[in-house]
Amino acid sequence: MRGNIMSKFKYVVATMIAFCLPAMAAAQGTLGLDDRINAIFADYTSWYVAFIFAPFPGTDFSWIALWLVVGAVVFTVYFGAIQFSGFVHSIRLVRGDYSDPNDAGEVSHFQALATALSGTVGLGNIAGVAVAVSIGGAGATFWMVVAGLFGMATKFTECTLGVKYRNEYPDGSVSGGPMYYMVKGFKEQGLPLGGAMAILFSVFTILGALGGGNMFQANQAHAQISNVVGDYPGWITGVALALLTFAVIAGGLQSIARVTSKIVPFMGIFYVLVSVLILLINYDQIIWAFGQIFTGAFTGLGIVGGFTGALIQGFRRAAFSNEAGIGSAAIAHSAVRTKEPVSEGYVALLEPFIDTVVICTMTALVIVISGVLAQDPETGLYIWNAELGRITTEGNVGGVALTSAAYASAFSWFPVLLMVAVVLFAFSTMISWSYYGLKAWTYLVGEGAKKEFVFKCIFCLFIVIGAAASLDPVIDFSDAMLFSMAIVNIIALYFLMPIVKRELHSYRTRLRSGEIHKTKV
Repeated sequence: MRGNIMSKFKYVVATMIAFCLPAMAAAQGTLGLDDRINAIFADYTSWYVAFIFAPFPGTDFSWIALWLVVGAVVFTVYFGAIQFSGFVHSIRLVRGDYSDPNDAGEVSHFQALATALSGTVGLGNIAGVAVAVSIGGAGATFWMVVAGLFGMATKFTECTLGVKYRNEYPDGSVSGGPMYYMVKGFKEQGLPLGGAMAILFSVFTILGALGGGNMFQANQAHAQISNVVGDYPGWITGVALALLTFAVIAGGLQSIARVTSKIVPFMGIFYVLVSVLILLINYDQIIWAFGQIFTGAFTGLGIVGGFTGALIQGFRRAAFSNEAGIGSAAIAHSAVRTKEPVSEGYVALLEPFIDTVVICTMTALVIVISGVLAQDPETGLYIWNAELGRITTEGNVGGVALTSAAYASAFSWFPVLLMVAVVLFAFSTMISWSYYGLKAWTYLVGEGAKKEFVFKCIFCLFIVIGAAASLDPVIDFSDAMLFSMAIVNIIALYFLMPIVKRELHSYRTRLRSGEIHKTKV
């Protein structure tokens, strides 16, 4: 059965490549091809996209976001709020206090964290926050933070399992992720369907990597560059990004880790420093901004939906931003040098904190303080634009343009730096998702340099297509694939979380006894 599935999967991939190659022939040809592909995907996949992002009955809250949030709450309760009790130990692990260079694995705790963060810290922190605040008001920020804090427990669970059930090879390389713990963990527990779930997850991962983790990133990077320097053919951006990406991913995970461990801290520190600088300039409004966030979290400050609207937008954007429960991070963290699976679970729980609690909150505070959200001076309530379905904003902009306008209110030159940030965010996300897609690919077709090379070429081809084309239904379908990963992954986590609890108990016992001790003083 698996052979038949693989034959069909290879045929689909070959067909997609053959169909997409003409897109690079000429700009006019690309436009015609865009229309054809849009029509095909709209006709055959729109029902699935609508299903994945459909609201929970009786609410405006998409059921997939609720699925992620409920899972995060369950794991938080089950592991005794591990995100709080283990936070300090997480920092020590990232510093390398317990690292042994002789352990199996390819990268350090810090490099694994940077690689995983590069896949989550990105346009969601810039455009996603703006969407949440412009629809849910300042109060959406509060619920975004709450969802991010709960999501830390999900990351702990999936990344612990990722390391525990990874494959380690004689050459020192490793392969891990949900597809491996679905098969091995389910078999160990005597549960059925682990293999089928792993194949399904891998297919979702490959399609999501090519779309949401690739084409969308290239498309948005080109759009932001064009906004600053003027319009020019997208394939130029695509080819440049493809060459850079291939130069990095050709070297494998260690090359990816070296690049992301430099880019991610630079991006994060740069973005936070600019945010802090704006907040310091407007220090007299910080307390007022936090007041808007807390008050709006429970009253809505006049937005449509009130308290519920703020909660829905905050939870939705946090779930989509930090990817807790998607399973992608478990692939990156599986490659860490350690013999203790729980240690990487501790490291992984820092991701939603950095991504959502720190960076998203910074963005939201600047947007609130900048005054780009229109408020009635007499009542203090937000002015709702019914036609656009969001709060009235300066220049009626939304998404990344709203964030750009908020930061430009303090620094007129910020849109240029935002362009640089968007390109770096997009680039780092692409190289991380190339690794996620690659591991799903090799799980399906087998390990080997030639097989890996084929996927890397396909991935880089899709960068060019993504930057040159406007394939909205394709990208919508790809995003739906990303969250389809969460359906399969969280089901597996529910069945396997008792194993994580046993691992956690053993780790803590040995940590207290001194059996696990610092290797760095």
